[in-house]
Amino acid sequence: MALPTIVSKLPDVGTSIFSVMTQLAQECGAINLAQGFPDYDPPLALQEALTRHARTAGHHQYAPMPGLPRLREAIAAKTARVYGVPAPDPATEITVTCGATEALYAVLAAVVHPGDEVLVLEPAYDLYGPAIRLQGGVPVYVPLTSPTFRPDWDRVRAALTPRTRLIMLNSPHNPSGAVLSAADLDTLADILADTNILVLSDEVYEHMVFDGQPHGSVLQQPALRERAFVLSSFGKTYHATGWKVGYCVAPPALTAEVRRVHQFLTFAVSTPTQHALADVLAADPTHDQQLPAFYQPKRDLFRELLAESRFELLPVPGGYFQLARYARISTEPDVAFAQRLTREAGVAVVPVSAFYHNGHDEGLIRFCFAKQDTTLRAAAERLRLL
Repeated sequence: MALPTIVSKLPDVGTSIFSVMTQLAQECGAINLAQGFPDYDPPLALQEALTRHARTAGHHQYAPMPGLPRLREAIAAKTARVYGVPAPDPATEITVTCGATEALYAVLAAVVHPGDEVLVLEPAYDLYGPAIRLQGGVPVYVPLTSPTFRPDWDRVRAALTPRTRLIMLNSPHNPSGAVLSAADLDTLADILADTNILVLSDEVYEHMVFDGQPHGSVLQQPALRERAFVLSSFGKTYHATGWKVGYCVAPPALTAEVRRVHQFLTFAVSTPTQHALADVLAADPTHDQQLPAFYQPKRDLFRELLAESRFELLPVPGGYFQLARYARISTEPDVAFAQRLTREAGVAVVPVSAFYHNGHDEGLIRFCFAKQDTTLRAAAERLRLL
């Protein structure tokens, strides 16, 4: 009997480069600076809160589909406090999701129709393109130029067509760490003023902006806020990427569309986890404000440790990744170099070509410095030998 023929919706997509490099690191016993996760635990108060709620009767069943009311209320208060804006309505403008990844997919599934174009500033997180294509949408890539990876708004304007449905932003940017300014957001608002184009703003690294600079959220630009989905990540903010809890802030009409999809995608997020996050948001409302002072020393230490190496380090205004050129070490393609670095030097990294739909290779690799100082020192000791 013949087996059914399967026609893949993503025939050109394999296993994520982050999973590939992490597995290679495990096989080789390498220090993993590839995948973007810390090697230290969440705050003790958050762990204790989770334990407490895991032992609380009634906290093991489904949470309400949009998220626990008390957590949404805490998110609303945090948003107003951090960004100095009117608090979003917890009932109609905030949805708790299974990480920002689910929020992003739910947004695209909710608003992108077959044939719609979605502008993506590239390099971009590798989820963006496939998620757009799975909705029948057409990714339209607008390049960001190294070493600053700043948007060229004239190129963005030129890329718009009557079929453009949405533009995707990411600030602080993965992989480069570039940060959008208030002036950037004002410019984008002007570009979109007479259009029906929506905005998806991926702001999961919002609390990791350095050198005294603020994070410019789309929520602070009124003309953009009324057409935007803004995504945040508790996993990034609380060093708990494995908890997979994020949220989406959007106007009521847009939130309603996200929830139409969310209810059939994951329906609800872990109940005790939501209670734990609500507890720590209330008990320590300044945690997010402490993150720049927590991460900037890690950035500075890693850069100092590699200052005498043959890597050329690019600027890192935000996020927790360091890009580096390796032209003084090798002329290999970045994938080959990253694999050899993992096998021979014992340090796993991500080749930046993985962030381009066409594998564009500028001879750059990405390090994650969200690690303990001892990890960064051990990795740098190996990298300086190259």
